[in-house]
Amino acid sequence: MTATSTSAPEADPASLHAGVIEWFDDHARDLPWRRPEAGAWGVMVSEFMLQQTPVNRVIPVYEQWLARWPRPADLATESPGEAVRAWGRLGYPRRALRLHGAATAIAERHGGDVPKTHQQLLALPGVGEYTAAAVASFAYGQRHAVLDTNVRRVFARAVTGTQYPPNATTAAERRLARTLLPEGERTAARWAAATMELGALVCTARSPECGRCPIARLCAWRQAGSPAHEGPARRVQTYAGTDRQVRGKLLGVLREAVEPVPQAVLDQVWHEPEQRARALRGLLMDGLAERLPDGRYRLPGA
Repeated sequence: MTATSTSAPEADPASLHAGVIEWFDDHARDLPWRRPEAGAWGVMVSEFMLQQTPVNRVIPVYEQWLARWPRPADLATESPGEAVRAWGRLGYPRRALRLHGAATAIAERHGGDVPKTHQQLLALPGVGEYTAAAVASFAYGQRHAVLDTNVRRVFARAVTGTQYPPNATTAAERRLARTLLPEGERTAARWAAATMELGALVCTARSPECGRCPIARLCAWRQAGSPAHEGPARRVQTYAGTDRQVRGKLLGVLREAVEPVPQAVLDQVWHEPEQRARALRGLLMDGLAERLPDGRYRLPGA
């Protein structure tokens, strides 16, 4: 097998399944969205929050969110601005608007219950291929390929022999994930969760702990001598000094405010007026803030 191959693994897939799932049975973290009482709504909320955000930052916001809005219909009765306010400092606050939109659609189209089929989930606003597959798999035990960054990295190393997956998910990765998917629904759902956990805890991006990996002896990357990454440079996200940082500061003022905020207050948030104005325009265009007729600003519908 070459380092760029995306064909089925030389190792028996059943051996990969057994090793990873048995490891998961012993090492899975006790996370609130994995508990039975979380239900499909809890799984959906967690999937929105966990996108590009570490688990330890998500848990307190997740718990507050579910305590306040235990069902989609509860969130749907609130304004989008309240969803943005409750999102706090998780980052990428458009996810809060998308989750509010999904909750509203669930209340209107599905009687307040998170739909079960992948097609119905995918039809919800703000729900993409990954989230639909994750909710169908983790909440309802269905057979779907669930490809997040952690899973893609496990497959890249264990199967294709490369240190890192491509920057963006490819069709070849999706075909490989489907090839590796166990036949039984329950086992497939367990496999999806187990490979994700393996990537998060053992097969990490910077310091993989191959000595603790349950499939180390089957890993194509290790068999090839753990070659260094030769593809395009991996994207490194920056924050300090970016428009994203300014947007966060502006949104923080609106989130903490009880009343609409005048322009003069927002002007104090950032020293560079052109960048500040650009960031504010971005918030308005994204629906994360709104400008009132008197020139003051607030969260949407707050």
